[in-house]
Amino acid sequence: MTVRTRFAPSPTGFLHIGGARTALYCWLEARRRGGEFVLRIEDTDRERSTDEAVQAILDGMNWLGLNADAAPVYQTARLQRYKEVADELLKAGLAYYAYESKEEIEAMREAAYARGEKPRYNGYYRDRNEPYRDDPNRVMRFKNPLEGTVVFDDKVKGRIEWANAELDDLVIFRSDGWPTYNFAVVVDDIDMGITEVIRGDDHVNNTPRQINIYKALGKPAPEFAHLPMILGPDGQKLSKRHGAVSVMQYRDDGFLPHALLNYLVRLGWSHGDQEIFSEEEMVKLFDVADVNKAASRFDVTKLSWLNQHYLKTEEPSVIAPEFEWHLTQAGIDFSKGPNPADVIVALRDRVQTLKEMAERAKIWYGPITEWDEKAVAKHLQNDSAVAVLTEAKSLIANVEWKPEPIHGVIEQIAAKLELGMGKIAQPLRVAMTGTQVSPSIDHTIYLAGREVALQRIDDAIAKAKG
Repeated sequence: MTVRTRFAPSPTGFLHIGGARTALYCWLEARRRGGEFVLRIEDTDRERSTDEAVQAILDGMNWLGLNADAAPVYQTARLQRYKEVADELLKAGLAYYAYESKEEIEAMREAAYARGEKPRYNGYYRDRNEPYRDDPNRVMRFKNPLEGTVVFDDKVKGRIEWANAELDDLVIFRSDGWPTYNFAVVVDDIDMGITEVIRGDDHVNNTPRQINIYKALGKPAPEFAHLPMILGPDGQKLSKRHGAVSVMQYRDDGFLPHALLNYLVRLGWSHGDQEIFSEEEMVKLFDVADVNKAASRFDVTKLSWLNQHYLKTEEPSVIAPEFEWHLTQAGIDFSKGPNPADVIVALRDRVQTLKEMAERAKIWYGPITEWDEKAVAKHLQNDSAVAVLTEAKSLIANVEWKPEPIHGVIEQIAAKLELGMGKIAQPLRVAMTGTQVSPSIDHTIYLAGREVALQRIDDAIAKAKG
């Protein structure tokens, strides 16, 4: 049997970090076992589902590279199928119509509370065989078994057992004509041949209900793996107060998709002490059965460390498309300046995010808009600065335009003027950037381009002469 996993978000908001980890684990499990990964949009909550949220989910999955093996499946396109299966249950005597009003259901709950019992449906319509009628309160309920237990072996949590006496007859079709979550997912997972259901542990309580529906339909249940939640650094449930929770916000903040995936795979799973995983290593080594039972804490400091690792070690050409996106977001036209891959080489040891890198790169894609007057006074308005800049202009005008030959020019000036490298580099750094802080001076000059570099030296000489 082909292994099939699915990620099934509800489009009522953005793709959050917990959802992204679930999607990654589903994707990895399918890839490791040579199976298929499916994306299903569970959009039957018509009041809360939005097209914007659907697009946010698709954008997040695409950015992370978690591509499904088929086009997304939308529950709203399958309404007729849900009705067919519900009718099957109805005809088999395994479901029934109920007509209580909201007030009656609430009274039922309050009476249960008063008796010290768990609030639940009392089964009033269970054996009345009420026919279909046009009624705004009409729902269809599943006849849950009254006796026995539901047992399943969760791949993460182990053996879980649930008494049927604890479960009431859940609604499978609402009064608005749409199926409920617990019913629709079972029909979908059967029709789509899902063999492994990997999801958050907030769904553990739903699992026995769903298993009973599988049994009623005469179908085997898939295997289940319920993932522990992700906590903030303070041990509380991860939320907006801990910072970004939307996957695409992490893109906006300058993180690389693979860095985020590498961080998420370790957020509940490990392979010895290994911290850095290529995509190939994740696929080869990940097994959902090895996921920890305990909740994990999200640490943006560690994510930032991972991000910088990939900025330093990935091929600049691989990072460049993401960096170009950030340059554009910063209002920079990167066609009017150095190759973004060269900028990555110059800055990657000095920043942790692409957003920070784009901000620092502005100096090579536009004019100097502000001079650090303290830097000007210290490094331009002194006895040697004009001589350094004049000599630099003469030599830079004809040097081969690469960082190494430019570095040779700087050494040549130092030897000729009998000055230390700092006395050469700092006036040139201020000339190129307007400040005394930049990457290596050879890269700083190189990225400016010959024509701009010569003009900036002229401007700096004018500054030096007051």
